[in-house]
Amino acid sequence: MFQQRSRLLGSIFGLCTAAALLVGCGGQQGAAPPATQPSSPGDQSASAKQTSATFEPYTQDAKAVTYDQAQVPPGSHVNLSSQRIDGHTKITLNVEGLQPNRDYGAHVHTKPCGPTGEDAGPHFQEKADPVKPSVDPAYANPRNEVWLDIHTGPHGGGMATAEGDWSFANRQDAQSVVIHATHTHTEPGKAGTAGDRLACVNAKF
Repeated sequence: MFQQRSRLLGSIFGLCTAAALLVGCGGQQGAAPPATQPSSPGDQSASAKQTSATFEPYTQDAKAVTYDQAQVPPGSHVNLSSQRIDGHTKITLNVEGLQPNRDYGAHVHTKPCGPTGEDAGPHFQEKADPVKPSVDPAYANPRNEVWLDIHTGPHGGGMATAEGDWSFANRQDAQSVVIHATHTHTEPGKAGTAGDRLACVNAKF
């Protein structure tokens, strides 16, 4: 009798153990994966590009070139950032070491920097002006082009920000920023002009 009771208890214990193991394994296999924080639409479409360089006389490997060493001294510095979020673009230009208390013009240009300022080509335009050079305010304006005019402080530093709906993706006509001698004109016949090309920095947008 005692042996029968022992065998019965052992069978019940074994069944309970097996059931517990099955429940445990089943629970492990069916466990929900760790929750992840969904990305916002802005995070998914955001992209940023950064250019940092020191101005120097032209060489084939120079990222930033000065054509007027008095107004943009060798050793002065430029930092350019371009960020696109949900179809909207923000570009920021920072300079250090330029002439103090001075106005400069600056624009995105279509070609890379070269031995002369003219090598950077005309301004980038979201909608291209069929007439060249473009001095019509309908095309040469800060919505269709990228204007980054700056006024330097007492130590030669300055910053400018431009925001717009420019679409640089899949285009090859935005490759540099040129620093000019004056602030950008807006009147018909001179719109978009800003004097001599003093310096150039190669950049990606």
